[in-house]
Amino acid sequence: MEILLLDGLNDLKFGDLPEHIEKIIGKPDEVENLGEEADEDLDTILWNYDKMGISVFFEGKNKHVLSCFETDNREATLFGQKVFEMSEDEITAMMKKEGLTQIDTETEEWGEKRVSFDEGLIDFYFQDGRLVTVNWGVFVNENGEIEEFDDEEEDED
Repeated sequence: MEILLLDGLNDLKFGDLPEHIEKIIGKPDEVENLGEEADEDLDTILWNYDKMGISVFFEGKNKHVLSCFETDNREATLFGQKVFEMSEDEITAMMKKEGLTQIDTETEEWGEKRVSFDEGLIDFYFQDGRLVTVNWGVFVNENGEIEEFDDEEEDED
């Protein structure tokens, strides 16, 4: 289970259609329609695969495409390293070594510490010093097209 920043997970690529994902990894254990709660321009559909330890997010309005993954699978790797066996400091050092230096940290209201690397659109969530989930994805517009991530655009908002 290889996390591929801005690309996907193993053979599953951001921008893939739900039918393609289902063909590759099967029907999800649970489907949630998050509707327009998070964003008025996009609908979000969440597929949970409990045995695999992943959640798959599809976004769009006119066409839904794969936009994000979340995993708590202990076998997940990033840059060849099993991230769930690494400390926050080790993950930060690895990410910096890979050229990802825009780091943002925050303690979420539910108590987990989020460490984000903006250039890779990836978030690591820690509880009591242990990595509990990893979330990574891309930006998708209402037509199901992947949008380029632009740091400067983000700063102007």
